[in-house]
Amino acid sequence: MKPKKYSPAHKSNKMAELVCSNSLKSDSPEKAAGILKNEMKELGSLILEAAYESKVSAGGALAVDREKFSEYITNKIKNNKLIEICNDEVTELPWSTKNQIIVVATGPLTSDSLSKNIEEKVGKRSLAFYDSISPIILYESIDKDQSFRASRYEDGPGDYINCPMNKDEYENFIGELIKSEKINFHDFEKVQYFEGCLPIEVMASRGIDTLRFGPMKPVGLIDPKTNKRPYAVIQLRKENQTESMWNIVGFQTKMKIQEQKRVFSMIPALKNAEFLRFGSIHKNTYLSSPDILNKFLQFRKNKNIFFAGQITGVEGYTESAAMGIIAGINASRLHAGINLIDFPKNTALGTLLNYISINDKTNFQPMNINLGLFNIEKPKKNIHKIIEDSKSEISKIINLI
Repeated sequence: MKPKKYSPAHKSNKMAELVCSNSLKSDSPEKAAGILKNEMKELGSLILEAAYESKVSAGGALAVDREKFSEYITNKIKNNKLIEICNDEVTELPWSTKNQIIVVATGPLTSDSLSKNIEEKVGKRSLAFYDSISPIILYESIDKDQSFRASRYEDGPGDYINCPMNKDEYENFIGELIKSEKINFHDFEKVQYFEGCLPIEVMASRGIDTLRFGPMKPVGLIDPKTNKRPYAVIQLRKENQTESMWNIVGFQTKMKIQEQKRVFSMIPALKNAEFLRFGSIHKNTYLSSPDILNKFLQFRKNKNIFFAGQITGVEGYTESAAMGIIAGINASRLHAGINLIDFPKNTALGTLLNYISINDKTNFQPMNINLGLFNIEKPKKNIHKIIEDSKSEISKIINLI
């Protein structure tokens, strides 16, 4: 809809404007983000083509010159004779369409009018406007000698991994939590916090014992190494069936990423933690996709409507662009009257699709690509198998296309 109308975050009249970070994360072929990028490159991603043309030095990350990146994509689209550009706001979707195929790719800052229209169709519970996310840790990186499995007041191993702290460890942790550097909200994402979902550092600032009576309460837990109740406990809850990913319960935060690494590593059991997702609270319009979309990114109630990008419930530039590739391929195949492509679960694209389309979550939250999503035991140790499977499956898809 630019330049006729801008969202509160956008300033440029060009397309593909990056309003937050200029990094598309790791470019390493042995990282989950790198595996996803390789799959996208094989499938002809315009976003990655633009990123490599506008790349700036950033160590192992793929970072871009924002202006060059945006300009490259704008020129590519304007010079494509098959594309007609209409700079108007879409305020409602033709939900009952039967004669045309539509891809909805409105991003995390969907306009208020269109958000309202989508909300009216899918229901308030199926469209969220804010992420409140706790960090996720790779199981292999948790110190098992400094943690124990247990559920409150229950016998047996329990469903939670508990990370105990003594009094000194707890008080030092609280001190650093309060002092940590925070990310400032943009004007367009000012959040009125809910009392039941406060940032961990806001709770800590209310008093030294606030967290011990909140998400770090040790009540009902006995450390088998001491046979005593710990002074404080951080609980980890499993995120997937293979137990490769564990969520730090109640630890949504506005701390900067480096600060999250520093402060959370003060927890003895997490001193060497590898983060699959960092905590955050920010504005982000997204669907509760497991209830709304199928594995082809089609709207379940009308297969002629596809959704793509961050609104589908993925997190990150590359992941959002990946959903665009999938929606584009399948929309074109639907138009041609041929079978849609079911991306295998042993590809990075397939793992993301599986996450956002399978309804096995009580509280769906957006997700970045990470090794924990691959349905394989000890993914870090099996990284070469993951890479080979990815290459093989994408080659089959290319041949099919």
